[in-house]
Amino acid sequence: MSSMSKPTFEGNTLVDAGFDLNMGSGMGEHLKDIILLTAIVQVSSGLWFYCWFLWLLLPGRALYLLWVNILSPFFFAPAPQETIDPKKQKKLERKAKRYQAVR
Repeated sequence: MSSMSKPTFEGNTLVDAGFDLNMGSGMGEHLKDIILLTAIVQVSSGLWFYCWFLWLLLPGRALYLLWVNILSPFFFAPAPQETIDPKKQKKLERKAKRYQAVR
């Protein structure tokens, strides 16, 4: 985690500022969650063998974040509204009237 927070310089130019590990929502927060889950699993597995199944929380959390941040907004996003120029709208209405008159 310390290597993620170090800035990268190329000469005197800053190339990458690094991650802020104390940011509430970011990669540092997810890494801290993984380390905390690892510590909990290691301590609790000394008490009960089947505590290793707590590791299944990690892919579950990853799938939850994938759904909430990427898939759900993609699938359930409202269709974009097209804004049509008023001149083009009148032209389309005239074509529609002509088409109805021909029928």
